[in-house]
Amino acid sequence: MEEIKEIRNISKKQFDTLYRISRMLNSVTVRENLVEKSMDLVVDAIQAERALFVRYDDADQSFSIIAARNIQKETISDLSAFSSGILQKVIERQAPCLYHDVQSDPQISQFESVRIQNIKSVIGVPIFNEGKIWGVILADSRKNRREFSEENLRFLEFFANLVSLALEKIIYLENLQKENIALRHKLDISAPLPQMIGQSPAMKKFFSLIRKVAQTDATVLITGESGTGKELAAKAIHELSNRKDKPYLAQFCGSIPDTLLESELFGYKKGAFTGAVGDKKGLFEVADGGSFFLDEIADISVALQAKLLRVIQNQEIIPLGDTRVKKVNVRIITATNKDLRQLVREGKFREDLFYRLNVFPIHIPPLRDRAGDIPLLANSFIKKFAARAVRFDPQALKKMESYSWPGNVRQLENTVQRALILCDGNRILPEHIILDEEESPERFEGTLRDFEKLLLLKRLQKFGGNRTLTAKSLGVSVRWIQLKLKEIERERENTA
Repeated sequence: MEEIKEIRNISKKQFDTLYRISRMLNSVTVRENLVEKSMDLVVDAIQAERALFVRYDDADQSFSIIAARNIQKETISDLSAFSSGILQKVIERQAPCLYHDVQSDPQISQFESVRIQNIKSVIGVPIFNEGKIWGVILADSRKNRREFSEENLRFLEFFANLVSLALEKIIYLENLQKENIALRHKLDISAPLPQMIGQSPAMKKFFSLIRKVAQTDATVLITGESGTGKELAAKAIHELSNRKDKPYLAQFCGSIPDTLLESELFGYKKGAFTGAVGDKKGLFEVADGGSFFLDEIADISVALQAKLLRVIQNQEIIPLGDTRVKKVNVRIITATNKDLRQLVREGKFREDLFYRLNVFPIHIPPLRDRAGDIPLLANSFIKKFAARAVRFDPQALKKMESYSWPGNVRQLENTVQRALILCDGNRILPEHIILDEEESPERFEGTLRDFEKLLLLKRLQKFGGNRTLTAKSLGVSVRWIQLKLKEIERERENTA
């Protein structure tokens, strides 16, 4: 009877709201935004500006957001935007709390969040489960709302009771959302990137880095040997970013005269130089709002490096022949196959520009360090180039997997295309796989350790994997061969 009397103290609008919330909380269909929709109704029913629903952990006396919404029906994810002191008051009293004007209440106005957010009125009610406080519902306003009344307090209490009855479903939703987030994260870090193929540990790590940095506007420096797919990586960063609907432009910086590259990047005014018969927008301006990829960044002149530094630092350009500064909003992605740190030491690359570009470095592993991806890549190239059903002979795949691929993925693509031309039937045989001659020490650009590994793999390939014959040809013991192969395997695992 007491509860029936109490319910008469709320308005018809609030009663209708409770009815709607009750149907939502007890519906057969489980919806992820169930609690958020309920909080929107609460904000509207008591004319609050914000509403918060938190779970309370008695073990460490902490709160975690289940749902928080404002009057514009926007989600609030920062718990510090609400008063933890008032939440704690509700926990201490284990009873509802109502404050009309907290700024004039010395016990409440001392709370930092109350002062920062300029909160005037607050209602807080506890949610009980099996006799213990499970959570708190809080509504507040920056206005001195006299309508934060006993009537509204009763409404929130009834709402809290409904929530208590539906806790099992709410807990299920909460766990479901956590599982979904975890599963999405697991898929994100391992899923291949657009147009990039690989299942090796090294490539999974690479994909994870790309996906993480794509969600930011950080400047990215992509390093790796020629043919590893640096431009594909740059495009993937753009396509996975918030700029994906904006322009994506790429400019190769190697072997281009300095003046021509500068005019391409920054544009020019009519009459800036002989042949400038009209104004031309530079690529930085055309890419405004999007992403701009500069390939082989190590090859630009020191003079052009200074101008690029200005673009990154101030997001502004000055076209050739112009005096006016133009603002641009461009995400810079660069790539190189050279050692920029060494070029800095040699005075060929500006140190300040290097640190601006090297905000988030990503290294693409060479193909020799992810041999397990070779069959995947090779079969993808068959689909790309073959007009008929063709497959690899197992020995042909083995031949490719044991090769070092100095030209990386680009060389593999060319090799598969050549094999398809040589193959008359529907099976690519080992003799169709034409590989470059073994690297000589004079032409080899890697370290002594890299050459040792290359030579070992070549000899193993030559002798069909026979370690005894390989050891004899190199003048070493079989034990040495075994140790070196274990070292190579560990190196591949460490790059994962």
